[in-house]
Amino acid sequence: MRPIRILVIYLAFIFLGAALIAPWIYEAFQLIGQHALGNIAAQPFHRYVNRSLIILALAGLWPFLRALGIRSWRDLGFAPVRLHWKGAVAGFAAGFFSLAVLAGLVILLGARSLDLAHSPMHLVANLAGALLTGIIVAILEETLFRGALFGTLRKAQPWPLALGFSSAIYAIVHFFAKVPPPASVNWLSGFRTLAEMLRGFADLQTLVPGFFNLLIVGAILALMFQRTGNLYFSIGLHAGWIFWLKSYGLLTNKISGVNTWLWGGGKMIDGWLATAILLLTLVALLFLTRQTNGDSHAVR
Repeated sequence: MRPIRILVIYLAFIFLGAALIAPWIYEAFQLIGQHALGNIAAQPFHRYVNRSLIILALAGLWPFLRALGIRSWRDLGFAPVRLHWKGAVAGFAAGFFSLAVLAGLVILLGARSLDLAHSPMHLVANLAGALLTGIIVAILEETLFRGALFGTLRKAQPWPLALGFSSAIYAIVHFFAKVPPPASVNWLSGFRTLAEMLRGFADLQTLVPGFFNLLIVGAILALMFQRTGNLYFSIGLHAGWIFWLKSYGLLTNKISGVNTWLWGGGKMIDGWLATAILLLTLVALLFLTRQTNGDSHAVR
C-alpha cells in the first residue's frame, strides 16, 4: 500500500496546493496589470487554477518519483531510444490513424463539416503546433501516469488492478469542465473552482461516454506499456491522439442540431462513436502485440 499512500500525498499536494496558491497568483497578475502582462492577466480564474495544477505537478514530480524508488530513466520505462524508436513511430501511426477514422466518419455522416478555408501558412503553423504539443504532452503524461504511477502500482498489486486504478486517476484529472469566472476572487475561490470543474460527474450525458472514453484511453496506453515493456509505443500513440484532438477544431466545423452524445463535439472523443473507435483500436492493438514471459513484451 506504500505507493498508494505516496500517490495520495502527491495528489493532495497538487490539488490542495493549487487551490491555495491560484488566488494569490491571480491577484499578483492583476496587480501588475494587463499593460505589463497583456493577455495573461486577462485570463479567467479557472485558467490560473489549471496552470497552478500543472506547476505543482511538475514541481513535485521528482520527489514523487524518488519516494516511489525510481532512480533512473530505465525504471520509468525509457529503454535505449536507438533500440525502440520504431515503437514510437508505430504508436504515432496507430493513434493518428484511429482518430483519422473517427474524424472521417463524422464528416462523411454529416455530423461535422470539413474546413480547409485556411491559408497554407496558417494551416502548417497550427498543425506543427499540434504535433509539438502532442509530443511534449505525451512524454510528460506517459512518464507520470504510465511510467511512474502504473509502473509502480503493478509492483505492489496485480497489473490489471494497477491498470484500472491508474486509468481512473488519469481519466479524473482529464475530466475537468470549463467553469465561469467567480464574481470575486478570495482565498476560497480555488477550492470552489476545483469543485465546479468536477461538475461533469453530476451530468450523466457528460459522464457517459466522456469519462468512460478517457478510462479506455488510459487503459490502452497502460496496456501498451505492459505489452511492450517500455513507454515508446504509448508515447507515440498518445501523441498521435493529441495531434488530432488539437487539430479537430481547425479542420472541422460544428453543424447545429447534431446529436453530440452520439457523434461527439469539439472534444472529439466525447461521443459514442469515439467509444466504438477506441474499443476497435484496443482490439486491433491486442492482435498486433504479442505477450512474452513476465513483464517483458514485444511489438510484432
